[in-house]
Amino acid sequence: MSHTDPTTADPGQAALSWLSRINQQPAAADSAAFKRWLLADLAHRNAYAEAQALWRLSEAPAAKLAVEQHASLQPYLDAIRQAPAPRPWRRRGGALAVAACLLLALGSLGGWQPQFWLQDLQADYTSTGQLRQVTLTDHSQVTLDAGSAVAVDFAHGERRVRLLRGAAFFEVTHTGEPFLVDAAGGEVRVLGTQFEVRDQADGAQVTVRSGRVAVTPAAGQQARELTANQQLAYADGTAGETLAVDSDSRLAWRQGWLNYYQVPLAQVVEDLGRYYPGRILLLDDELGQRKVSGSFPVEEPLVALDSLGKVMGFSRNTLLGRLTLLR
Repeated sequence: MSHTDPTTADPGQAALSWLSRINQQPAAADSAAFKRWLLADLAHRNAYAEAQALWRLSEAPAAKLAVEQHASLQPYLDAIRQAPAPRPWRRRGGALAVAACLLLALGSLGGWQPQFWLQDLQADYTSTGQLRQVTLTDHSQVTLDAGSAVAVDFAHGERRVRLLRGAAFFEVTHTGEPFLVDAAGGEVRVLGTQFEVRDQADGAQVTVRSGRVAVTPAAGQQARELTANQQLAYADGTAGETLAVDSDSRLAWRQGWLNYYQVPLAQVVEDLGRYYPGRILLLDDELGQRKVSGSFPVEEPLVALDSLGKVMGFSRNTLLGRLTLLR
């Protein structure tokens, strides 16, 4: 495993480099070079303390991350485990290998999430940690929520958008050609409207602000028509009940707010995570099922988590400005 040059790297990366080197070669902790770096600046000492804390805490979140992203991260883990390494590194086993991969994904790759690379290759428009406004060639407007991606195909006499992940709010211009949104195996056909399509679990959720849409949960099934302030979710080709909702409240993310009423904390954490430049990991599954109500600004996800922590009794630890642990 190669190392960043600790004499030229920023304090956070240098601290990780030194820590990795010392884990492989414990004698490096007594080297003059390490001591000079450590004493040269208070920022170095603080960064090294944070790196040590992250290393100690890495086993649980790294294991959780590996489970969540097994398919995409496993090749990296395998490569790390198979690489030749001095005996002190091997004694620490798989947990540090997973942690090293976690640090790689969060640090040197700037938060890149490898499970999305194929979707990004297919996408015409993506958004990362903030909203994105897009004007399509027919002058229809699309607002992408953070962490979203869509592919667009305006051929064959129809206008078709495929939601690859996340959520998109559409304001469709009438041209006479059909406008359709594909999501999670279903289809939303526009009948003149403003609406949101959101990817969730094994399906999707459609919320109409104005106008009408026809939602078909799977090919060959009967369409369900929605009008303003109605919402329908479907999964695995089966549609749920049509709900009456306050669409302005449900779609407040377009103005920078997330509004909830009696939803699991895990859902709130997942949503806030789209606006955070790293990863937020909830380490307590039971805590994740507790219900939450409230309004939270998307620009300050950690402030929202601190407010929730005071009410629900969990603590937050943020390390190296990228990894936030909730327990």
